[in-house]
Amino acid sequence: MATTTKIEPRALVRASGGPRYAVALTVDALGTGLLRPFLLLYGMTVLRLSAPVTGTAMTVAVVAGLVCMPVVGRWLDRGARSTVVAASMLVRVLGVVLLLATPAGHVWLFATAALFLGIGNQAWPAAHAALVATVAHGRERDAVLAAGRALRNAGLGAGALIATACLAGGTTALQALAAVTGLAHLAAAALAWSVRLRAQPATAPAEDGTDGPAPRMRALLAGNVIYAFCLNVPEIALPLILVTQLHASPVWSAAVFVANTVLVVTLQVPVTVLMSRFSRRAVLALAGVILTASYLGFLAATSLGHGWGAPAVAAVSVICTLGEIIYAGSATALVTALAPSRVLGRALARFELSTGVGLAVSPVVITTLAPHGSAALWGSLAAATLLSSFAVAQ
Repeated sequence: MATTTKIEPRALVRASGGPRYAVALTVDALGTGLLRPFLLLYGMTVLRLSAPVTGTAMTVAVVAGLVCMPVVGRWLDRGARSTVVAASMLVRVLGVVLLLATPAGHVWLFATAALFLGIGNQAWPAAHAALVATVAHGRERDAVLAAGRALRNAGLGAGALIATACLAGGTTALQALAAVTGLAHLAAAALAWSVRLRAQPATAPAEDGTDGPAPRMRALLAGNVIYAFCLNVPEIALPLILVTQLHASPVWSAAVFVANTVLVVTLQVPVTVLMSRFSRRAVLALAGVILTASYLGFLAATSLGHGWGAPAVAAVSVICTLGEIIYAGSATALVTALAPSRVLGRALARFELSTGVGLAVSPVVITTLAPHGSAALWGSLAAATLLSSFAVAQ
């Protein structure tokens, strides 16, 4: 049993790549928050595309963006670090430029812009984790990864709030938000590139002559697809249940989303540090158990019907967020601890690919199961997540 790590804020900044890199992360997160939650609205309002066409284009673009992950992994294994982070931001600049240049009604240009935005969003987590793994080690690295997630969530939330306040300006405001987003990504890329951090590329060949994941990582990668569903519960599953089944005010959905963001920002680092007394694999399995319990809690809460149902769902969402925090604080850290240095980049890329697959299929799964009742939705999620927790515990 390990002792609990204590990390000071200045140590976190230093171990994450320094002040310039921390500023780059903040600016990039703010820029992402300005546009990402409103990309669907941009397609419908500015480009006059229908909702189904816009949504389909965005989904196809995100799935297609996952194809870039093997390339990102190999680039990282050649020693690149800050350059890959900067590239993930520059790709999003290109996406914003294409978005601004897309004439009304041109779905393919919109899909291409969404593709570049998706590539950047997919590549960034693996590149950031590899950079942190190069400058921080042991439990300090876990705390730095947690701090990066908290900082990013804070930036996303702040950006979304600013964008929401500006939406009264209509089409012009959305175009202005897109332009500011592009400038933010450009500034963040310049700051990240200026860090100029590289790692020594590993030259030792794999023992079995392949570059596949370590055997103990295969169950982790498979289970992570199911674990990643929890990231879409506050944004998709709960609003769907609250509005369509419990007929609650949209205010409840907004309250759940805000509470989730605030809890992640404030608790991600303290909870990760607290959990450092236990093994990462045990903590990740615990996260699955907590998420399973929250899904069963949602099942019980929805049975209360209109009236008490919405407050009960909001209360259970706190438990779900705690499971999400523990999952996020242990999963990437476990990958960096398990992966041999020679394939760290590819291991992180595969992990982010599994996360991306989970995030891509979860809206379809959730919206397909929900009409069949709460038992079908929450029972299925609970069973799958519990099985995944057993798998990652091995």
